[in-house]
Amino acid sequence: MIAAPAHTSSRSSTTQATSPAGEYLTFRLGSEEYGIDILRVQEIRSYERPTRLAQSPDFIKGVIDLRGRIVPILDLRLKLGCPEANYTDFTVVIILDIGGTVIGAVVDAVADVVSLAPELIKPAPQFERQGNVDPAFVTGIASLGDRMLIVMDIEALLSSDEIGLVAKASHG
Repeated sequence: MIAAPAHTSSRSSTTQATSPAGEYLTFRLGSEEYGIDILRVQEIRSYERPTRLAQSPDFIKGVIDLRGRIVPILDLRLKLGCPEANYTDFTVVIILDIGGTVIGAVVDAVADVVSLAPELIKPAPQFERQGNVDPAFVTGIASLGDRMLIVMDIEALLSSDEIGLVAKASHG
């Protein structure tokens, strides 16, 4: 009997990149650079102070009125446990559409849009939650020259029980 070669297509299905080859919006949180699927991005806005909601978690900064729609604003630095940074002229809000739910994510700065082929996104090391990022929200790591890009599954992050902004049932 001859075994099937290890490089068959079944291997690619086990890596389960949430977003296959595509374009990613890159942004900075502190010294790290992250990427999210550009198809989730509705618009990028300058930061404006949201209206605070009583008894909401610290990472929920409040809500804004976006052309008649009330949109919750969360600070990804606080959600991911990064040191809180000062809001500057570069601080922006990425308006995301996740399964019909619109939310805003505060980031330090938007960098650019990059195209990543699936083979450029390496599986993230499997580790226990340590430091800033819960590994459940990391799709993979991409090397772009001297840049390391943490590719995030923003949908999984925003579907987490802690945030509960997106119903998991809408994904299946």
